[in-house]
Amino acid sequence: MYTSPSGPATFSMESTESSPLRANRPKKWRNMVAYWLLGLCNNYGYVVMLSAAHDVLEKTDHSASDDIPQRNSTERLCNTMSTGTILLADILPSLFVKVIAPFLPFFVHIRVLIVILLSCAGFLLVAFTTAPWMAILGVVSTSFASGLGELTFLAYSHKFERSSISMWSSGTGGAGVFGAGSYAGLTALGLSSKSSLLLMLIVPVIMGLSFWLLLKHPGRISCCSDDGSLIIQNEDSPTNIVEADESVQDSNDQSVIHSFYRKLCDIPPLFRYMIPVGLVYLFEYFINQGLFELIYFEGLSIDHKEQYRWYQLDYQIGVFISRSSASFFTLKKIWLMAVFQFLNVIIFTFEAIYFYIPNIWIVFALILWEGTLGGAAYVNTYYRIANEVAPEKKEFSLSITTLADAIGIGLAGAISIPVHNIICKMPAPTRL
Repeated sequence: MYTSPSGPATFSMESTESSPLRANRPKKWRNMVAYWLLGLCNNYGYVVMLSAAHDVLEKTDHSASDDIPQRNSTERLCNTMSTGTILLADILPSLFVKVIAPFLPFFVHIRVLIVILLSCAGFLLVAFTTAPWMAILGVVSTSFASGLGELTFLAYSHKFERSSISMWSSGTGGAGVFGAGSYAGLTALGLSSKSSLLLMLIVPVIMGLSFWLLLKHPGRISCCSDDGSLIIQNEDSPTNIVEADESVQDSNDQSVIHSFYRKLCDIPPLFRYMIPVGLVYLFEYFINQGLFELIYFEGLSIDHKEQYRWYQLDYQIGVFISRSSASFFTLKKIWLMAVFQFLNVIIFTFEAIYFYIPNIWIVFALILWEGTLGGAAYVNTYYRIANEVAPEKKEFSLSITTLADAIGIGLAGAISIPVHNIICKMPAPTRL
């Protein structure tokens, strides 16, 4: 095979028997499936920890005694600590990682190994928890894994077809459904929280198999295109060197300080993506972790704990539907989703205080809508970045934008704790 030093590779007679596009079709589908699985596995533990938050806190609240005081009819069903505590433990380490990691060397294989080990440690610590600090440490470990994995896989996606963004987003939405659904389903079948979490150790194993065996990493010949179509290029060509070897070029031609400063200057133009998605996540996670546990219906076949689990699953179904939508249509006005999510905050806050919604199915419908807004904001934000940002800035842009939703979630956790305490001190109203 002869390779031109300045352009796409020319194939020999042996390779002309089949079209380059046809030859790379299996590779494309392998990458799409791999990125869907990576999205699912990366967010699975994060979702499970939030779904188990109510159970974990109740377990640690009553670990010192088997005697749980009876409440009177005017008292609300509240844990001592808000599930916002678990949310903070689940997002602050991720926030720290997302601030630091985009500026560090991109050793993708080492990063993925760290993600897998931290994920396993998180499941084990929460499964065997005997004290609040163990549960929190397990959630922190899972958070580090999820945060590092998200920014790593999103940044790495610029080396593959653009469909990898939509497949990743769909996979993360699937993580919500499978994570919340598997936890709610296993516990409903009678398995303990410990047994359920131990079974979930298979998920980090699937992540490793997807990344190292299923995903076709860029080799001598790589697929790349600025308009979304597939072309075959030699990685030694000047065009590809700019994108694939940018870090090497920077280290030779520019100082580390200048490179860091250049990245800082690239952040302000990204605010048009970061601010709307950050607000959406602030509002929706305030609802999820600040208000869900305070909204319950008595006299049903499912108790308070089970209602919380099914709320989380319902929310994740909405997220999954909307995060899988980028292959069919996209939305540019992300700020509209922030407005609608703020309206949801008002609706759910008044419900948590006054219990004015007469039927739990109305709550389920509102939660599904809330999840749909959150998922749509996520996938459309990263899809727009992948299509609108200059190729040489995509890796950093995709990484640093993950900081926006982490900040929004962190603020939601901080706000939800005092709100939880205030509402819990109010007398429980009689539902209409």
